[in-house]
Amino acid sequence: MAEAGRELEPGARVSGEDWYGVELRGTTYDGVVFTGVGLTEAVVDGASFTGCTFRDVRLNASRHTSSAFVSCTFSGTNLFDAHFAGCKLSGSTFSRCSFTALTVEGGDWSFVDLSHADLRRSTWTDVRMREAELPDVQAAGAVLRGVDLSAANLRGADLSEADLRGADLTGIDPLVTSLRGAVIQWQQAVTLAESLGLDVRPD
Repeated sequence: MAEAGRELEPGARVSGEDWYGVELRGTTYDGVVFTGVGLTEAVVDGASFTGCTFRDVRLNASRHTSSAFVSCTFSGTNLFDAHFAGCKLSGSTFSRCSFTALTVEGGDWSFVDLSHADLRRSTWTDVRMREAELPDVQAAGAVLRGVDLSAANLRGADLSEADLRGADLTGIDPLVTSLRGAVIQWQQAVTLAESLGLDVRPD
């Protein structure tokens, strides 16, 4: 059994352990596989995870600040009420995960794969999501304010009634992404009109 919060050897495996409320501050994990681990209410500050796997892990109500999860795999992970602030998750992949009440503030989520994810009750603010894989994402009514979605794959995504104010919508094709009722600013409306081939003029 691994001691909760202790740095582990690269490629180590942690299975079925309860790390409830653990504090991971400045710790480093490389290629570690976490399976069925309880990290409810964990506090992760300045920690680094590279190429790690989180399978059926509970991250409920966990708090993550200035931490990195680079090229990690999240499968069947529960992120209910989790909070990420200024974190880097570039290249990470999510499948069969729960994102209810997830809050993400700032940070870099470029190149993440959130295909088919249900983000309807999540909040994203000033997050970089360049070239993210978001096909068929269900984000109706979600908050995506100030999010950089440039070059993101949103084919088949549902962003209806989402708050997209301040988001970079360049590259979004309104013909393959549902935007009905979404809240945007007039500058964004011009961007979307131009993406449809319209000639937008000031008068």
